[in-house]
Amino acid sequence: MNQEIIITCALTGAGDTASKSHLVPVTPQQIATAAVEAAKAGATVVHCHVRDPQTGRFSRDVSLYREVMERIREADVDIIVNLTAGMGGDLEIGPGEAPMEFGPGTDLIGPLERLAHVEQLLPEICTLDCGTLNFGDGNSIYVSTPSQLRAGAKRITELGVKAELEIFDTGHLWFAKQMIKEGLLDDPLFQLCLGIPWGAPADTATMKAMVDNLPAGATWAGFGIGRMQMPMAAQAVLLGGNVRVGLEDNLYLDRGVLASNGQLVERAVEIMSRLGARVLTPAEGRAKMNLTRR
Repeated sequence: MNQEIIITCALTGAGDTASKSHLVPVTPQQIATAAVEAAKAGATVVHCHVRDPQTGRFSRDVSLYREVMERIREADVDIIVNLTAGMGGDLEIGPGEAPMEFGPGTDLIGPLERLAHVEQLLPEICTLDCGTLNFGDGNSIYVSTPSQLRAGAKRITELGVKAELEIFDTGHLWFAKQMIKEGLLDDPLFQLCLGIPWGAPADTATMKAMVDNLPAGATWAGFGIGRMQMPMAAQAVLLGGNVRVGLEDNLYLDRGVLASNGQLVERAVEIMSRLGARVLTPAEGRAKMNLTRR
């Protein structure tokens, strides 16, 4: 069991969740306010996407990321900022016998353009989604090829940003270790992402299989989506890891009760405390993850 826990709060994500809960932050001000709320509730790290303030849909606009970062840095709390670098890998295959007629959900760019905001803003951590995945029951695929991943990993390392490797299936973990072997990554973090159809399921056996195959001494966290958020948080701690909660992955505090990011962090802190663990401050989290505060 891990006795000293890093809690990451994933604030908003990129999915169609803003239409399902009024508590999902959309504008840069709302996202930054949610970050402060999460920090005050006990989070060590906030993981940030941005959305188009007018439509609520996902965005890659660097100016939106910049505003979020500036608002967080101007706030009266200390929090580690982790920016997604997963946007720009969405491919919606055309229907039926017209697969090349890509759908409106397609947003596909190269590996270095996916890092444009990271290059300009230099967060302490950014993510790297470590493989291609069927995403849901329709025709949507998240695309991240070995060549793209090698290019992205190399650039993240050059920028001096800590990579958090998002592992959605066992093959992703296999390739993540290959990139470390090739010297493309320097002491990365690992995030085990469970429950997304059709990646790795959110259950004990799957999480343990992944944990058993992590590099020795790796700093890792895990999460489940939806109602499995808190069970997988507890499971990750019992297996020696850290946890992620937040509205990117789950909208509810209890059955039928919509949550805020702060409430989800508070619930996670309570669970960790009842298990006998202590949640690390951002300063302590930086030491554990070998980060340099910017």
